[in-house]
Amino acid sequence: MIGFSDKRRRMVREQIEAREVRDLFVLKAMEKVPRHLFVPEAMLDRAYEDSPLPIGHKQTISQPYTVAFMTEALELTGKEKVLEIGAGSGYQAAILAELAGEIYTIERIPELAEQAEKILKQLGYKNIRIKVGDGSLGWAEQSPFQAIIVTAGAPAIPKPLLEQLDDPGLLVIPVGDRSSQNMIRVRKKNQKVTEESLGPFRFVELIGEHGHQKND
Repeated sequence: MIGFSDKRRRMVREQIEAREVRDLFVLKAMEKVPRHLFVPEAMLDRAYEDSPLPIGHKQTISQPYTVAFMTEALELTGKEKVLEIGAGSGYQAAILAELAGEIYTIERIPELAEQAEKILKQLGYKNIRIKVGDGSLGWAEQSPFQAIIVTAGAPAIPKPLLEQLDDPGLLVIPVGDRSSQNMIRVRKKNQKVTEESLGPFRFVELIGEHGHQKND
């Protein structure tokens, strides 16, 4: 029987390296963090599949490739203060915690935030803070952030996130309608803001004041 560590190595080789994610630190983090601990027990045998998986409350843990792709796009060097919008299972936060200085993550669903915090503490992460709230508003009192990652699809780039992005800084966010989005990398440098398209993706909606409305 293939163990979880072997499955992780295969996941990195076949799903991530094969699709040209090249950052060695990202690859090592993806190989280290035990994704199976962040999925429901009923999904254990699918933990390292090349697909998103449901985690309850109509939310998902992102496809491993998507996690690696978005993380690489942040161009982390090891000391950044990072804001994550959409903690979900906590898996993306764990990957970020291997690569940056401080991670602040927001989750609007209390039950998911509680479960994510529990797992992250069990794994010994001390550089992650989670709060329950509207992620589209960001976390103003902890700003500025050198990197911001949004793991839910937004109809537009939330203005509070742009305001909380440091200069220089990078923001990676999927933007579009409820069914499909385009991954956008926003770069703030020398008081200039530029946007770059990184290709099509599909995420659950970002619900909030500067996201999709719950019942629209």
